[in-house]
Amino acid sequence: MSRKYKFHNPEGIYFVSFATINWIDVFIREEYFVIVTDRLNYCSDHLGMEIFCWCIMPSHIHLIFSATKGNPDQMLGRFKEYTSKQLSKAIAGNIGESRRAWIMWMQRRAASKNSSVSDKQFWQHHNKPIELWSAAILGQKVRYIHENPVKAGFVVQAYHWKYSSAADYAGRPGLVKITITA
Repeated sequence: MSRKYKFHNPEGIYFVSFATINWIDVFIREEYFVIVTDRLNYCSDHLGMEIFCWCIMPSHIHLIFSATKGNPDQMLGRFKEYTSKQLSKAIAGNIGESRRAWIMWMQRRAASKNSSVSDKQFWQHHNKPIELWSAAILGQKVRYIHENPVKAGFVVQAYHWKYSSAADYAGRPGLVKITITA
């Protein structure tokens, strides 16, 4: 992995994106979204994650956050580890999931090709953290994240996408506790 994609400043604010293995569209059911939003709130309330912006797309997540305990890499790792296990369990137990066997097969296949994963792999390993060192860059990334569902054609206005912080930035309550940037 290139040096430019590491958490160099433990107190920094970071933009990260991470995707499901093979970019599988997992986030199409409410129960899967809830696992992620609940964990973001848990990380905020109990682990020192300060969330500035977020968006869940069908196959990936965008997040702007900092770690108040100076451990952004560990914070993100714990988030991904927990959600990976919970989402895999939810998919395996969802008899209404028409793609259940295929998704589970894809997870086992991805794990078999990765020496650091034993059973199933849910997330791709890279996060490509980018430190946001100015208010202008931070604002640019917030706009980029919130416009993702619009560009994908899911909604006409960013704040209509339930699974992002765009509603918060439009003055409406969202699903995850955030700190709004200037």
